[in-house]
Amino acid sequence: MTLAFSNPQNSVPAVIVLDTCVLLSNVLRRMFLRLAGERRCVPIWSERIGGEWQRNAPRIWGVSPGDVRAQWTALQAAFPMADLGDVSRYEAGLQRSDPKDWHVIAAGRAAKVRHPGCVTAIVTRNIRDFNRTELRGYGLALFEPDDLLLRFHHAWPDSMQRLMPQVTHWAQAPGKAPATLEAVLKRERLFRLNRVYGSVC
Repeated sequence: MTLAFSNPQNSVPAVIVLDTCVLLSNVLRRMFLRLAGERRCVPIWSERIGGEWQRNAPRIWGVSPGDVRAQWTALQAAFPMADLGDVSRYEAGLQRSDPKDWHVIAAGRAAKVRHPGCVTAIVTRNIRDFNRTELRGYGLALFEPDDLLLRFHHAWPDSMQRLMPQVTHWAQAPGKAPATLEAVLKRERLFRLNRVYGSVC
């Protein structure tokens, strides 16, 4: 994928590894993938991240495993270069981060090989499980979704403004009235983004 931007200050990563916790959020997943669809970033995941997503989504969403498998198949088709497959060999040498998240770092290291020269970051809600010094040693950045989406807002406000009106639709539960954008952003822990958009859209 050819990115449609040049960012000499590297304030926004070009390649983002989406941790399972991010993919499990209907709002966060769709926000980042919509930005990827506008060539603002390249999304990355691995075989193991995909497996975790497919195991946990039916329980969290209250849907059938078959529905989740169909959604995963659609994601793979929409972003055929995102899945790096088995990246376990890139766990070698990791020591300082939580071992249960080594596979996420491994996906980041594999992404650096796939996309040499691109700023690559892990996007997760569980930043305490990752040692920033260890990540820097492998040329990887670490972001919470709120921080990264705010950076996207500053870099490409037009892209963000196009997707924000859809956020409440993505968050709406069947049979329930839609929540306000402010309520959705707060529920997703996007507090800084809410200060920009919560009372505007």
